[in-house]
Amino acid sequence: MEQAETLSPALEAVLDRFRGMVRSVGWRHGLGDQEVDELFQAVRLRLWRARESPEQIEATPASYVYRTALTATLDLIRARRARREDPIDVVTNARVSGPGTPGADAGTLTGELETIVARAVDDITTSRRPVVRMYLAGYGREEIAGLLGWSEAKTRNLLYRGLADLRERLLAQGIGPGGLS
Repeated sequence: MEQAETLSPALEAVLDRFRGMVRSVGWRHGLGDQEVDELFQAVRLRLWRARESPEQIEATPASYVYRTALTATLDLIRARRARREDPIDVVTNARVSGPGTPGADAGTLTGELETIVARAVDDITTSRRPVVRMYLAGYGREEIAGLLGWSEAKTRNLLYRGLADLRERLLAQGIGPGGLS
């Protein structure tokens, strides 16, 4: 019990320092406010398990917290998908311009964005298409390699090139990191 008491203040300090980043990771992947609360709890638990001392927790770099938040977000999306038994792409649930987007317009823009992204994925090289689709659906690189029976290096190469192709096609259509222009 004593270790948990000494870890808690350090853990809360790290979460306070990176609160905005963790929240934006959740929002970017379509999590609602309640799911963002679950995300914070998942990140808290993962950091607590991975870091053994308050010093290690306090020294946690932003990149580690970001990666932890991202994997926890993907796990929440997979759990939601399993509960509903309805496969939902990460792209389908992505917010177009953040948490303040008006309801009716956001639905229209999200549907339009989903269609544009799906068409852009269809236009990339055939060998890169399945890797990019799986990545957008929330699978990690290692999972994709295992499911497709490919080496990690081949999967990584096809994924990075496929995402670069997708980005190029979307930018050509006026779609950048913030959504539709």
